Amino acid sequence: MTEAHRYPCEQCGADLRFQPGQTQLVCDHCGHTQAISVAPQRQKARAFGEIPLARGLAKDVPDEISEEVRSTTCPNCAAVVEFQGASHATECPFCATPVVVDTGLRRQIKPQALVPFALSEGQAREALTGWLGSLWFAPNRLLDYTRKGRAMAGIYVPFWTFDAATASRYTGQRGEYYYETRTVTVNVNGRSERRQEQVRHTRWHRVSGQVAREFDDLLVMASTSLPERLGNDLTPWDLTQLEPYSPDFLAGFQAEGYTIALADGHQSARARMARVIEGDVRRDIGGDEQQISGIDTRHSDETFKHILLPIWTAAYKYNGKSYRFVVNGQTGEVQGERPYSWWKIGFAVLAVVVVAGVALVLSDPSAFGINPADLPDWLN
Repeated sequence: MTEAHRYPCEQCGADLRFQPGQTQLVCDHCGHTQAISVAPQRQKARAFGEIPLARGLAKDVPDEISEEVRSTTCPNCAAVVEFQGASHATECPFCATPVVVDTGLRRQIKPQALVPFALSEGQAREALTGWLGSLWFAPNRLLDYTRKGRAMAGIYVPFWTFDAATASRYTGQRGEYYYETRTVTVNVNGRSERRQEQVRHTRWHRVSGQVAREFDDLLVMASTSLPERLGNDLTPWDLTQLEPYSPDFLAGFQAEGYTIALADGHQSARARMARVIEGDVRRDIGGDEQQISGIDTRHSDETFKHILLPIWTAAYKYNGKSYRFVVNGQTGEVQGERPYSWWKIGFAVLAVVVVAGVALVLSDPSAFGINPADLPDWLN
């Protein structure tokens, strides 16, 4: 059975919802509040215990960290939306497409922790409105979209975190600059002149060595419903604010199931680690330039966690296409896909052409058959 995340108010029976930035549930109907028990630091440490990656990849995880959920895949953007309680239909928070629950259940790794929402919907809308107002050539209807108070959806988006200790051996070359003086002939105002100039050369030396680095909580978005750029650019996240997973924090919000499997997330993490290690190697080689022939990296002590991070989302349709905006529910960072008003762009281009034409005429009026004396005084 799927656990129902419905919290009836003790006073009126209406649904309670988690209040962003606080540790309590609030009834929108009568205003009654109910405290959420926050785990002490010692209990948090146990809840956030890292899971050995090998067990996760082999699907050999303890039963207590897996669960069965009711979910459906959005037919438009492929988001996996989870349903709570008796709900069977909802709207996709990423593209506003109506979705209905699929039949049956699916088993997945249960989130171990989450960062609770710190920003309310009003604060998220204010951040989005400010961001949209800074966009050039955005359609006027786009700003009207937020000014009219269109509701945003609060959703917990799945992420993987990866830890690893790495030791890398490398081979390559270090380039060091040196300069030689040579005499060259140049043409100056139609006359040849001989000058001296410094010519840079590079002296290469074979090198080899090793570097080591430990990665802690490297974040990889476990969702394909958002473009990777949007999800990754919502950084930074303060993971010191992680709380042990509790459905209390989901009251009134939605949670997305992961659509990027642990193995695929691990592959992305390895690729990002490799880029960081390459930077370490270049710094270790030193010199003015570096050529890397090969890097052999050994990974050890690899572990992972499955966590949820808070995001406010809005979807806007313009000329038949859906555009998505996301706001970091912890910091207020905004990212999004933006449409362009081609009318505004056309008027801007026309204005530039007019200004350039006027400037050209003023630079040499006679070339256009205009007597400079005939021009208004304010143009002279």
